[in-house]
Amino acid sequence: MTTRTVPGHPALTRILRQHIEDEQLQPGDLLFQGESGGILAGSVIRRAWRGARKAVLPPHVFESPTGRRVYDNRNTRLTKWLDDGIPPAQVAEWAGNGVAVLLATYARCVDGQLPDLKRRLEAAGDLPWGRLSTDPATRNFDTCPTRPPAKTR
Repeated sequence: MTTRTVPGHPALTRILRQHIEDEQLQPGDLLFQGESGGILAGSVIRRAWRGARKAVLPPHVFESPTGRRVYDNRNTRLTKWLDDGIPPAQVAEWAGNGVAVLLATYARCVDGQLPDLKRRLEAAGDLPWGRLSTDPATRNFDTCPTRPPAKTR
């Protein structure tokens, strides 16, 4: 069995550490075990997840596909890390994926970074003697026509 260190929300980390202490779990033990100490059945996990979602979500969200499967939380977390600007190599390491797999799956999900990226590119692209023009209409991002992305083979 392989393990990875992955950041977690502090409140969730406290809950999990308390569970580990209460259950007197040792390294290598399963965090959540079935009745005989083995792996929980998928049906048990799905029932528990469905019940937890129903208990805390408004009906319209519960009925939506949002977080319907436990695995959806992984997708949401990876997308959020990328949206937050965490470098893809770091996210891939935490996820146990290669960067190519991560970007092939999640790059289209990244949203909301364009204004910040434009500001950073403009600031980094200044010539040593200053801008050639102060007219905002001549700035890089305002003069390039938009076009659809190139098709891949």
